[in-house]
Amino acid sequence: MRSFEYNTPTHVVFGKDSVEKVGALVAEQGCKKVLIHYGGGSAKRSGLLDRVSQSLDASGVAYVMLGGVVPNPRLSLVREGIDLCRKEGVDFILAVGGGSVIDSSKAIGYGLANPGDVWDYYLKEKIPTACTPVGTVLTIAAAGSEMSNSSVITNEDGWLKRGLNNECCRCRFAVMDPTITYTLPDYQTASGASDVMMHTMERYFTAESDPMGLTDELAEGLLRSVMRDVQAALKNPQDYDARAGLMWASSLSHNGLTGCGTDGGDWSCHQLEHELGGKYDIAHGAGLCAVWSSWARTVMPANPARFAKFATRVLGVEAGANDVETANRGIDAMENFFHSIGMPTRISEMGITPSDEDLHELAYKCTFMDTRTIGQFVVLDKEAIYEIYKKAVK
Repeated sequence: MRSFEYNTPTHVVFGKDSVEKVGALVAEQGCKKVLIHYGGGSAKRSGLLDRVSQSLDASGVAYVMLGGVVPNPRLSLVREGIDLCRKEGVDFILAVGGGSVIDSSKAIGYGLANPGDVWDYYLKEKIPTACTPVGTVLTIAAAGSEMSNSSVITNEDGWLKRGLNNECCRCRFAVMDPTITYTLPDYQTASGASDVMMHTMERYFTAESDPMGLTDELAEGLLRSVMRDVQAALKNPQDYDARAGLMWASSLSHNGLTGCGTDGGDWSCHQLEHELGGKYDIAHGAGLCAVWSSWARTVMPANPARFAKFATRVLGVEAGANDVETANRGIDAMENFFHSIGMPTRISEMGITPSDEDLHELAYKCTFMDTRTIGQFVVLDKEAIYEIYKKAVK
């Protein structure tokens, strides 16, 4: 077990009708004007934007709005948001949506609070020193951005998807009402739950030989809970307890809790998916499912005991004659689970048929143009990444 620091400063307001408190929460920030940032028409059609606006009006908070955030949020809209905020004197950003909206809001916050082009910070050419404060009204259990230090943005120029982690972007507050998620399509519910799981799975497959036992048990319990709750939510979309479990797991899975005392985890699958998402504009959770088992079968021989533990304690498989057999049973069981909730386990299952040239391009971009490796469980270079993509196609 390693020494660690753990900080989760986000004020969580959880439960039915918690949206009505957003005006008071924003007013507490002492801001002059708020940007309400949101995605497509669902926030309008559902009446959520009206509820948020009315709450802000009741608290005497001035605001402007900017919609149009899409999955794999675009740099062009971030830049538009920065310009709008400067013009309007915005000093607080309220994200009404899921991970894409929150990530776009954080990027706008970075652009407002730091000099130069915001994309330079996502390229790691500069380090941000501040972020305009962000709060959120969460609409889907998925990315965990409501309590994480992460933001991921896609640049249409080259379709590069890049992430930026910095403590200064953590949300000041997160309003979480599980009833808002009742109307989500099944595919979004399942993709979101898969993203939640993968945030903990990335941390679980650590290069540490003896990670903290309690952290393992927290991770394993969270994963079992998500598997149970997503199946319940797909069966009955208005199952409040299932929706609440997924929403809370979304936050706990990506606020650092399930990685305390370890090296932080592997994160190869996220890097692999970022290139797929950037090029093909797929749902993030689905893309993670599409590459996971190909990655797992590639790296498992480095530490089959870890995969065997995952298989028995998370997936409940019967132990085999040795760790390798148990590990393989676990990978099969994970694939079966993903299929059971409508998620892909191969790239081709998303209607994508990349050429061999495309796969080499993805591997090249994943290594930041052959300037880095990825992963810690097993370190992967460009050729190893290409082979995983190739396995994941069919």
